[in-house]
Amino acid sequence: MFHENGGPEVVGVEDVDVPEPGPGEARVRVNASSLNHLDLWARRGLPGVPMPHIGGSDIAGVVDAVGEGVDAERIGGRVVVDPSLHFESFEHRARGQRALPRFGVIGEHTQGGHAEYAVVPESNLVTLPDGVAFETAAAAGLAYVTAWRGLMTRGRLRNGDRVLVTGASGGVSTAAVQIALHRGAEVYAVTSGADNVARVEELGADVVYDRTAGDWSKALWADTDKEGVDVVLDSVGELTWDACIRALAVGGRLVTYGATTGPRGAQDIRRVFWKQLSILGTTMGSPGEFRDVMALVFEGALQPAIAEILPLEGTRRGHELLEAGSVFGKLVIRP
Repeated sequence: MFHENGGPEVVGVEDVDVPEPGPGEARVRVNASSLNHLDLWARRGLPGVPMPHIGGSDIAGVVDAVGEGVDAERIGGRVVVDPSLHFESFEHRARGQRALPRFGVIGEHTQGGHAEYAVVPESNLVTLPDGVAFETAAAAGLAYVTAWRGLMTRGRLRNGDRVLVTGASGGVSTAAVQIALHRGAEVYAVTSGADNVARVEELGADVVYDRTAGDWSKALWADTDKEGVDVVLDSVGELTWDACIRALAVGGRLVTYGATTGPRGAQDIRRVFWKQLSILGTTMGSPGEFRDVMALVFEGALQPAIAEILPLEGTRRGHELLEAGSVFGKLVIRP
């Protein structure tokens, strides 16, 4: 947990009271959680983060207590937690309805799973089959539902489409490569360094570019016979924005879910209207989307790339590794 915003040095391990579940809530004894870039942003100073703060949006474990209104038969059950809160507010607000609470994220707007116990809404619990490891479930959650919604719902990815995934060594991006392949797409990916290129190729990507080795957008244009790709899934933002626009085919869709290199993407607007492009935002996913993608994880059709499993005392080191950009896939915390 941390008591103030700052670098990884503000993260420490402390004893706190075991949280008690309120009405409609369940307490999970956490067997595994994981780190996301969201944990770094919360630590640096996102608005709305309760302080002192326990991060961790991905939670897998065993229910050990329930609050009023929750069936006691839940106790003892293996679960993974949907990290989205009030996702339906997006749809209601789009229709002009303002009554529902705003969208939130467990581990950002509430205390999270980097602890021995976490309290979550009972409605966010998804039964975890006996054959699926807690670490696998915790590595999948937020990353896989984000990639699934970005590609399948917002990007409308179809069998045979060409898709480009940027920042392809990250948790969401490694998930996206697998999801796109499962959908029957032709996958192009951008990462940095020969080692990461090899790892993304091992995931099954058809063509992988090393962004440090030259102009990957020109290479992609040539490799697609000067047609481009149908969908781009991007979290890099400022550094790759114009190249992503150039990489799109006529009628292509750019789906953005982050801006790790900066929020200001310069582009030639003429490319947007001349090629009739769509620029689409996405974040996280609905309860239905979470369950759809996790079902594929449970089946083994999708397998999260886990870089390392750390003890709770290694959480600060996890922040350091993720901040340094040296992680391929996901870091899992095992309290």
